[in-house]
Amino acid sequence: MDTAEAALVFRGTVRTGGGPGTDTTALAVRDGRIVALGPAAEALAAGRAETVDLGSGLLTAAFGDGHAHPMFGGLEAAGPQIKGLASVDAVVAEVGRWAAAHPEEEWIVGASYDPALAPAGEFDARWLDDAVPGRPVVLRAYDYHTVWCNTEALRRAGITDATPQPRLGRIVRRLDGTPMGTLREWHACDLVLDRLPARTVDELVDALRRAGALYTRAGLTWVQDAWVEPEMVAPYREAARRGALAFRVNLAQRADPGCWRAQRAPFAATRERIAADGCPLLSARTVKFFCDGVIEGGTAAMLRPYHDAPHTCGMPVWPAAELAEAVTAFDADGFQVHLHAIGDAGVRSALDAVEAAAAANPPWDRRPVITHVQLADPADLPRFAALGVIANFEPLWAQLDPLQTVLTLPRVGETRAARQYPMGDLVRLGARLSFGSDWPVSSHVPLDGLQVAVTRRTFDGAPEGGWTPHQRLTVDQALDAYSSGVAYQAHADDRTRLAPGAPADLVWLSDDPRTADPMRIRHIRVLGTWLAGRVTYRAADGE
Repeated sequence: MDTAEAALVFRGTVRTGGGPGTDTTALAVRDGRIVALGPAAEALAAGRAETVDLGSGLLTAAFGDGHAHPMFGGLEAAGPQIKGLASVDAVVAEVGRWAAAHPEEEWIVGASYDPALAPAGEFDARWLDDAVPGRPVVLRAYDYHTVWCNTEALRRAGITDATPQPRLGRIVRRLDGTPMGTLREWHACDLVLDRLPARTVDELVDALRRAGALYTRAGLTWVQDAWVEPEMVAPYREAARRGALAFRVNLAQRADPGCWRAQRAPFAATRERIAADGCPLLSARTVKFFCDGVIEGGTAAMLRPYHDAPHTCGMPVWPAAELAEAVTAFDADGFQVHLHAIGDAGVRSALDAVEAAAAANPPWDRRPVITHVQLADPADLPRFAALGVIANFEPLWAQLDPLQTVLTLPRVGETRAARQYPMGDLVRLGARLSFGSDWPVSSHVPLDGLQVAVTRRTFDGAPEGGWTPHQRLTVDQALDAYSSGVAYQAHADDRTRLAPGAPADLVWLSDDPRTADPMRIRHIRVLGTWLAGRVTYRAADGE
């Protein structure tokens, strides 16, 4: 490219992402793209370009998030602030405080509480009744597969001891058969969620603004919104129109097993309308499938019964044959597929569906994604590379935190517990990895996940040698999963490494995580984020 002028030159250590020995000393940007590296870029610093001295830090490709929920995350600021509270009493007190401060709100809606705070993750409606008498309360667990509500919310939803168990969901009951107040999975949660007042477009645009502010501070420039319902599309388009998007985002419209055939034409129409809008930050090229639920709720689909519930193998969302038919259909429509699969049966059904689509449809650059991959049968691991499936992990989950020790390990037993999150195995087998957060399920900050990916330890350092240490990644592998791996998932081949001509999506870190103490990686600060050469975040002095 012509490098006669550059708008911005970075000087210091630049990680290009091209492999060992490809670090360089400078990077120059013009018109949103990289125009030079190394000595050629350094020469431009003597001209009229703005210069950024990286100091002891590192410039690298901006982080991506291969699986998140920006709108849900932004909305969490609009209700009781229950995330991170350490006891049921603390959650109840915050709900009561917020309700008293907002007497105008008919429904008290909040997220996201820790499901490990109550035995078996089962929360009682009566715990909330005294805090908010007379108004319905609806709280989502941080897995977003579970709802805790009070008695008034159950009453308004018509949930009684006579309400039958829905096909895709569970109404948790007390010993006397009355509904306890905990609802699991789609059809049970929706009994209450469908009664909530609709959010306005302005409220949802504001949620996306809040999400963008958090993403830019974390060094993120691309996000896969992995759960989009029809009513969420208009706020995204409006945010794009108003210039309220601070990050690139691809929408994954959710396929419903009850009506997926009728969704094909509307999904394609939404994709084309967004493309016609011409906003380079927004696309809708993906369809999302939930293959199963979550292990902590006993709804992930397992090949063998749960250790603590030998009468059940969980809750597949789709019959296997119909999942394969639906994936094949949307693949034929030119959509990338993105499949939530947590249990080993869920992962197998997802792989089978991708295989069926590849056999039935002409070859194309489909790049299917299976996300979470918490538990996979060893026999299925080679199939990821063979089928070209991207394994999207949320690396922050690969630690022995209370969610594991209190809820997951008792459900799966010792043997299966040791097979969780097989990142290292899949890398060794040649599979492509991308990383995500599932925010607001867990921290949106990539440096948090990066630390766990390379240590398999809690932030407190347990266990000392790492949990399932053979699954640890190197720092370079983890950085690649957050950058080039996500770019590949996004069909953004020009963003898989820093090279002349590539979009200048960049993050400046205060320290190089490759040389930092692995247990201090999350303390590295993001000093700046650039989206197509435009600064979206710059740390203030002393921050």
